[in-house]
Amino acid sequence: MTSLKRMKTGLPTLLAALAVLAVVPASEAQEPTDASMVTLDRLFGSGDFFPDFPSRSRWLEDGSAYTSLERSESGPGRDLVRIDAATGEREVLVSAAQLVPEGETRPLGIQNYEWSPDGSKLLIYTNSQRVWRFNSRGDYWVLDLETGALRQMGADRPESSLMYGKFDPSGERFGYVSKNDLFVEDIATGQVTQLTDDGSETIINGNFDWVYEEEFFMPLPADGWRWAPDGESIAYWQLDAEGIGVFDMINNTDSVYSFTIPVQYPKVGTQNSAARVGVVGAGGGSTVWCEVPGDLRDNYVPRMEWSGNGDEVAIQRMNRHQNINNVMLCDAEDGSIRTLLTETDDAYLDAIDDWIWLDGDARMTWLSERSGWRHIYSVDRMTGELTAITSGDWEVVSVELIDEDGGWIYFMASPDNATQRYLYRVPLAGGDPVRLSPADQPGTHTYSLSPDASFAIHTYSTFATPPVTSLISLPDHEVQRVLVDNARLNATLAELDRGRTELFQVDVGDAMLDAWIMYPPDFDPSLKYPVFFYAYSGPFAQTVLDRWDTGNFGWHTLLTQQGYIVASVDNRGTPGPRGRDWRKAQYRKVGQVNSADQAAAARVIAERPYVDASRIGMWGWSGGGGATLNALFRYPEIYSTGIAVAAVTNLRNYDTIYMERYMGLIDENPEDYEEGSVLKHAGGLEGNLLLVHGTGDDNVHYQNAEQLINELIRHNKYFTMLAYPNRSHGIFEGPGTRKHLFSYMTRYLNENMPPGGVPQDATSD
Repeated sequence: MTSLKRMKTGLPTLLAALAVLAVVPASEAQEPTDASMVTLDRLFGSGDFFPDFPSRSRWLEDGSAYTSLERSESGPGRDLVRIDAATGEREVLVSAAQLVPEGETRPLGIQNYEWSPDGSKLLIYTNSQRVWRFNSRGDYWVLDLETGALRQMGADRPESSLMYGKFDPSGERFGYVSKNDLFVEDIATGQVTQLTDDGSETIINGNFDWVYEEEFFMPLPADGWRWAPDGESIAYWQLDAEGIGVFDMINNTDSVYSFTIPVQYPKVGTQNSAARVGVVGAGGGSTVWCEVPGDLRDNYVPRMEWSGNGDEVAIQRMNRHQNINNVMLCDAEDGSIRTLLTETDDAYLDAIDDWIWLDGDARMTWLSERSGWRHIYSVDRMTGELTAITSGDWEVVSVELIDEDGGWIYFMASPDNATQRYLYRVPLAGGDPVRLSPADQPGTHTYSLSPDASFAIHTYSTFATPPVTSLISLPDHEVQRVLVDNARLNATLAELDRGRTELFQVDVGDAMLDAWIMYPPDFDPSLKYPVFFYAYSGPFAQTVLDRWDTGNFGWHTLLTQQGYIVASVDNRGTPGPRGRDWRKAQYRKVGQVNSADQAAAARVIAERPYVDASRIGMWGWSGGGGATLNALFRYPEIYSTGIAVAAVTNLRNYDTIYMERYMGLIDENPEDYEEGSVLKHAGGLEGNLLLVHGTGDDNVHYQNAEQLINELIRHNKYFTMLAYPNRSHGIFEGPGTRKHLFSYMTRYLNENMPPGGVPQDATSD
């Protein structure tokens, strides 16, 4: 059996997570005066509207049980508990008391953990620090369950400097990255072998630069190096960032004199890092570099894995356009290369995470859109021949698990509704897929399957109902135990004054666009109401999903209680499972196709008799900030008010990997970059604009705001600007930041697009 352990995220998911982090502890909350109302104090002081989630769990290899972290009853810290899947019986495997380092009085705080392959040791990740988007640097400790010995790995390295630490296949050694070099440490003796010694600010071994981490999500599907299956060698990425453009962010608040924070950041059309893959012996020695052809700076290596054995490394190599993906096999002994598979597309391709070796490494699974729909294929290792496992005018969203012994592939799909997600399985040999998610539960399902697929931790939610997490058996999908019922949140919602919600499709003539709408609690269809759209609209994320929206539910509900209709639309080019042509409709036309679809949908919705066409607005973050600016500048006759947060205003300002993927290379189509940038259209502003940006945004640089401000000044356009000193793209750092931001946005909206219904023969001032 083969389990796929991935985490995929889009910007809305990340922002939701950051919003959770920004909540003040309940002990500091103000008592709500009315349980039926959402207030900003409740939103950012109590955590009332955030659901509970199960603690981080790990399935044991035989699938009979999983481990989970639970608060210790005997003192501070958390115990690691084994939970029998069939019976629910609990057994403390590692108590918090066992995790107290010598000379300390408190146990280690467990931020992540991993079992050794034989289960005799526990690896603990703690004291982590943020590296750009992720907390990928910290300290590691190993607990020997037989002896009780607790020892810090890499103890001679600087505090919180270890990255991507993991056991070797035998569980006797520990590998890690520190200061851009690779190390292997013998767990029993503490002997350390340094495998690379050229790590620096520009030579990056087993790690990634800013743009690889951000746009290829390198810490998420996997990190920067891999143990060979036999533990005798290690394959790793090396990036040479020499010559990458440095963007200097300015810190004006933490010192009497300002200082710069340099970030190596390749902007559209500029030089990339040179990326290559090498193999080095686990005991040291020279590196064998894979002889991937082509200019290393004009090609990418977004994925790399051992090809099921210790003889070859499988590499996905993409060209700079990201419309050719070559799967190459690299001989670990001499670095020679052969190409197994080539994918091409007229627009762009995504890196594939779901490539798993089967049948004694004779074939691998693969996801491809070559039919126009994303499906699972089997690829012969020797010939590269593809055999379809799934097919049809519908799409596989992701592969969850491959049970090779049982002969099944488990995957997520939603053939009839792109806003929902369900679990299916199909025979490895191909055949008709079978839906396992219950037919009476329309909405979004997520699963963590046991290695043998006999059980799963299952979470279900809809747009209107919070998540419930249960332990289920498979394939019957019977609930064995409810793990998190969110009774607290449901009790809060039961007292809340909420309007109805609706998921529907908007007919814009040549397309049906998915949408949702939230009505005021006291909605009266004989009146006319303002409509406030929430948008992302770019090719990276959907906003219209039939699932609980942790990040935005509270504020959107507050607005409906004030008398706003809140809505969202997914235009063409958003990444729902609606086929290749749908997803790639924005290629080279970002800013154009999406804004036109959004405007068309707004026009249709404005025709409803209870919509006040003079009070239509939009807000969004990042790509949604750009969507908001495009709405106000390109279609001032539709939108009266907009709030744009952390927006890209000039497509040239953004990074190579993301923007060139969706827009092509700028020397080939500079006119599309110009037309797609909101700077060109700033003169069209007629309504009310609130522009928000963090000056410490390493992702969408503050220069975007300043360049737009210059254009608005040139056109004598009036607007409101709100800058957050040294805040990053999520604008969450510092006490009070989130509450201040959403308080300001609420006040701005109230003042410039007043809430509430008015008679249908009148128009609000």
